[in-house]
Amino acid sequence: MALLSRALNRQIGLLINRRGEIHTVIIGDHKSIMIPSLEGFRSSSDRFKGLRLIHTHLAGEELSPEDLTDLSHLRLDLIAALSVTQEGMPGLLYWAHLLPENPEGNYWLIMDPVSPAQLDLNFPDFIQTLEEQFTRRQKTRSIAAAEKAILLRVETQAKADAQDSIAELGELARSCGVAVFDAVVQYRSQPDPKFMVGRGKLSDIVLRATQIGANLLIFDHELTPAQVRSISDFTGLKILDRSQLILDIFARRAHSREGKIQVELAQLKYLLPRLTHSDASLSRLAGGIGGIGPGETKLEIDRRRIRERITHLEKDLKAVAKSRRQRRGKREKSGLPVVSIVGYTNAGKSTLINTLTKSAVLVENKLFATLDTKSARLRFPRDTEAIITDTVGFIRDLPEELLAAFRATLDELHDADLLIHVIDVSSRHFENHIAAVEKILEELSLNDKPVIRAFNKADLFADKSVLTSLSSRFDAVVISAFDKTTLYPLLEKIEELV
Repeated sequence: MALLSRALNRQIGLLINRRGEIHTVIIGDHKSIMIPSLEGFRSSSDRFKGLRLIHTHLAGEELSPEDLTDLSHLRLDLIAALSVTQEGMPGLLYWAHLLPENPEGNYWLIMDPVSPAQLDLNFPDFIQTLEEQFTRRQKTRSIAAAEKAILLRVETQAKADAQDSIAELGELARSCGVAVFDAVVQYRSQPDPKFMVGRGKLSDIVLRATQIGANLLIFDHELTPAQVRSISDFTGLKILDRSQLILDIFARRAHSREGKIQVELAQLKYLLPRLTHSDASLSRLAGGIGGIGPGETKLEIDRRRIRERITHLEKDLKAVAKSRRQRRGKREKSGLPVVSIVGYTNAGKSTLINTLTKSAVLVENKLFATLDTKSARLRFPRDTEAIITDTVGFIRDLPEELLAAFRATLDELHDADLLIHVIDVSSRHFENHIAAVEKILEELSLNDKPVIRAFNKADLFADKSVLTSLSSRFDAVVISAFDKTTLYPLLEKIEELV
């Protein structure tokens, strides 16, 4: 190998499998080699590719940063660089392997260089032991979830709410059945246009993912289609952004026909500009100036079908909205006032409607547990009645596709005589939540509706004197939705206003 490399004045690389068979011979240039695609080889969070790379270095140099990047990105069993003398003889062998998660935070171990003749390594035993170490370290997490994520956020300046924002992203991920293994906030002057985080930081994150067994990166931003492709190609991991995560939660939680239509519509509108195929066979059969080609590519067919599906769903949604208007008309004939509950997701809206009306709306300590609008009759102490409705929870930076798709549901708020804004006062971010909800109400032209603020989860608030002061400052009624006895002041205020 050394003789050939010197004679050609090119680096030579060998990809060798676990049986000691040479799978691929790579011929590079004087300074580097290009490793071919290894997509056909196994890959999982606790196993390597089953290939080791041995290649020559003609200037006698050690392992390069590119070598170590290949080791981690491709999850190679081992990487070695053989220095070649001017006479074409083998010099020292430099080699390294990945390390499981460790207190020092090291990603790989670079061994002392040795002469190839002095290397005493039983490779099958070595790689089996190394994989067992990775497996043992990862099993200490005892995670059964299929998706294991690292959360990422970029901040252009130090903000107190950066950690809070990524903590909310973690709650969204857990609501989606994803196990969160780690979270990273990077501070930089501006987001990287290609990778969002810097290239070096992304390399570190890939190494971290390898060590801890993560297979998914979730960004607390909306990524462009080009960014998703670049990050996915660079890391080899599945990539999601905040909007996709919320869309996925909605898809899991929607049960009514209307909810399912709205979610699918939002997903398709989000997908359409991001639809790409990297397969070269999908390129036009004929192209160039004046040559449109003999037919549509598969990509164009997919896009056309999505547009047709969007048109179909929008018609269905109009039909559903028409039947909703008919139901509204019947309700108006009954003469009963309508009270709608709004609030940030997981503020306790469904619990409140259950306690007030003895209903059985799904209650879970998860974001967006309720997506479908629920209505029930509310009887006041003085025997008057009203219709009370539960709506989908709001969240900051709600994706535009979702807000547009759920406008039909949220439009029902226009018929409400009164809004009850439920606020989780036990959250230290409750003021941000109030601002996010009021911003969405303003976007829906609902800010002129009478509103009662209800400070929920008061039982979880430690300092009652501070709670009293806050309720006075925000003109809010203090309640605990689980405790019916705390709801009488709220009922009196509702009855007085309707």
